[in-house]
Amino acid sequence: MNFSRREFLFSTARGVLLAQNAFSRATPPVTPPALKPEDRRFLEDYARRCFRYFWEQTNEHTGLCQDRARMDGAPSRGNVGSSAATGFGLTAMCIGADHGWIPRAQARARVVTTLRFLWSRAFHDHGWYYHFMDASTGARKMNSEISSVDTAWLLAGVLTAGEYFSADREIKTLARQIFERVDFVWMLNGDPLLLSHGVNPGSGFLDSRWVAYSEASLLYLLAIGSSHRPISAESWYAWQRPKVTYQKWTFVSGGPLFTHQFSHAWVDFRHQADGDPSYLDYFQNSIIATYAHRDFCISLQSRYSGYGVNMWGITVSDSPRGYVIWGGPPFFGPINGTLVPCAAAGSLMFAPEICLPVLREMQNVYGEKVYQRYGFTDAFNPSWEDKKLWVNPDVIGIDVGISLLSIENLLTGNVWRWFMRNRYIQTAMERTGFSIATPGIHVREAKTGARRA
Repeated sequence: MNFSRREFLFSTARGVLLAQNAFSRATPPVTPPALKPEDRRFLEDYARRCFRYFWEQTNEHTGLCQDRARMDGAPSRGNVGSSAATGFGLTAMCIGADHGWIPRAQARARVVTTLRFLWSRAFHDHGWYYHFMDASTGARKMNSEISSVDTAWLLAGVLTAGEYFSADREIKTLARQIFERVDFVWMLNGDPLLLSHGVNPGSGFLDSRWVAYSEASLLYLLAIGSSHRPISAESWYAWQRPKVTYQKWTFVSGGPLFTHQFSHAWVDFRHQADGDPSYLDYFQNSIIATYAHRDFCISLQSRYSGYGVNMWGITVSDSPRGYVIWGGPPFFGPINGTLVPCAAAGSLMFAPEICLPVLREMQNVYGEKVYQRYGFTDAFNPSWEDKKLWVNPDVIGIDVGISLLSIENLLTGNVWRWFMRNRYIQTAMERTGFSIATPGIHVREAKTGARRA
């Protein structure tokens, strides 16, 4: 099967079974072990390669980032820009400047170029952007929809840049204007609480809505925290939270591992839980989901000899047979022994003790075959047809992005700190009733009254 992430999530949102009514008592380690110096050096090298993707694969005149590129640095065909990848790219500029990988002035110039284009030249409808755009012009590509969730990731990058460059009047103003132009009520398309997946120009709103746990939690928080046309805080509790049990693990899930990662790249959910009726610690939930996924992959070792304790990870990715949706638990495929490095990389911020050994092992075993200019290939299969190693020649922008942001949050917590300064996310978490969930953790009061760890 070969269909989009969005189509998959819609089809599975109502189909995930409630395995049991209470969460498992199994819990991962409370405190991961400290990173060894050699591990930190590896992660810093990996992060810098990921950053290089966003520096080199972003159009210097529009600031739009390519959806994908060859892992050796060559551009992919089609000049397809991605609004979501651009959101990761804006955040990457802040990371690169903070580490000194590029001069701060160069990062600032790239951010300004991007924000100016988004504000005055890129097509938008009620503030919402196309999923795919021509990276040189912003024109619609691949018959793409105006996407609610991809716009949310773009806005996350916009707001992060606005906070990192908070002393820069132009960046701060443009970030505010771009965000406050978004009409979140319009994206409800008449529903009182549930947001649409987007709009197809010429045919109207998509039938799909964000009805269950997914990567769209960031989208809902931005919509609730907006100062212009916000949606009701009740929307946060309107979507379903299906529970899945696998072996000793029970957690809320809505699909592949990336659904547990993308919103967390910006929103600091640590030590917090929402209110009645879910009272869910989303950060802990993503930790458990990562452990369950690790055990699920290990269970497939008898079928796929390339899988193992330190060789696992399946999430939406390229494959020897095209772009596919796969993962688990529960099993959804067709799984064929392919490994996807960003599955483990995107969960470094949750469970480095099990994710870091995977990435080190992949590099040690396969070396430059899978680890090149932009870090790891998007996917590889150790034993494809005729038992040969298949390596995807491409990397995908959003998968490089989640790897970079997860590494940065693990090493410094910077992306969380920068993004959580913005008043919209603070207002959203206050309105939805987030409160402290970890005993002994103290929070400070933000100007809005929102609680943060």
